[in-house]
Amino acid sequence: MNKYSVDKLPRDIRIEIAHKHRKLRKQRGLSQTELAERSGVSLGSLKRFETKGQVSLESLLKLVFVLGRLSDFESILKPDENLKHIEKLFDSKRKS
Repeated sequence: MNKYSVDKLPRDIRIEIAHKHRKLRKQRGLSQTELAERSGVSLGSLKRFETKGQVSLESLLKLVFVLGRLSDFESILKPDENLKHIEKLFDSKRKS
């Protein structure tokens, strides 16, 4: 966390996701080698992810697919339900 803010930084979230992933993998009874083989992600990439939180989005999605949690990602970056504020932006541009 930033020492001047209570908001988490991207690296904080990245490490949290890596720790959660590792815990889930262990709960499923999978070794890193087994998960790497099943997912098609290299063992080195998996180890780097679980220790440093660094992984490509494609590899992350492959890993969570094997763990049965791909649906967790379906709600990420979902647009706001209330689009009236966006409609106002376009209406004001048309009047100009």
